Amino acid sequence: MRRSDLARIIDYALVKPTHTLADVERACREVLEYGIGALCVLPPYVEYAAKRLAGSGSKVCAVVAFPFGASPTEVKAREAELCVAKGADEVDFVMNIPLFKSGSYDAVERDIAEVVAAAKKAGERRGIEVVVKVIIETGYLSKEEIAEASRLVEEAGADFVKTCTGFGPRGATLEDVETILKAVKKAKVKAAGGISTYAKAIEFVRAGAARIGTSHAVEILREAP
Repeated sequence: MRRSDLARIIDYALVKPTHTLADVERACREVLEYGIGALCVLPPYVEYAAKRLAGSGSKVCAVVAFPFGASPTEVKAREAELCVAKGADEVDFVMNIPLFKSGSYDAVERDIAEVVAAAKKAGERRGIEVVVKVIIETGYLSKEEIAEASRLVEEAGADFVKTCTGFGPRGATLEDVETILKAVKKAKVKAAGGISTYAKAIEFVRAGAARIGTSHAVEILREAP
């Protein structure tokens, strides 16, 4: 896969609590240099990244309810709305993992649906179509739970099922991607967590991932032909 093609489907993640504004500025320069599809940042950096990447074709993705997804639905929805209003083109948010593990699937689906709706409506007010990805944190889930969570995400109206935050017990696996794709009809898959080489990224693309989330975007792209 050519470097330019791979770059367009990479979500470059700068979401550690230790990342500074200087780190975000460096990442913005790298996004512009390599033509990376999206830069994922914490909410305080959304507005800055949006201004730096304006007009470039690269998107800003805000992470919401990160990394546990346990915030009240109203808080998650408002956070998503504010991030889009400040310039985010995409939102990655974590499903309510504690409620899911408790078997409260209806509550989890309502939570997802409300946050998706808030993000999409905020996008409409800006005249854009916001892409929403829901992180199910596969490392905490059995294969059956991954399939169930993926169905909930799709039924709630999200665009992507995302595997991991990068802060869970493990990263993405090829089996995760396969399980998600079997469970959904239209939703796409974002593989994230532990993808740090070109070879590994290509494995996930071949498995069916439409997006690759990584904090090693530059290293991966330097390896690409």
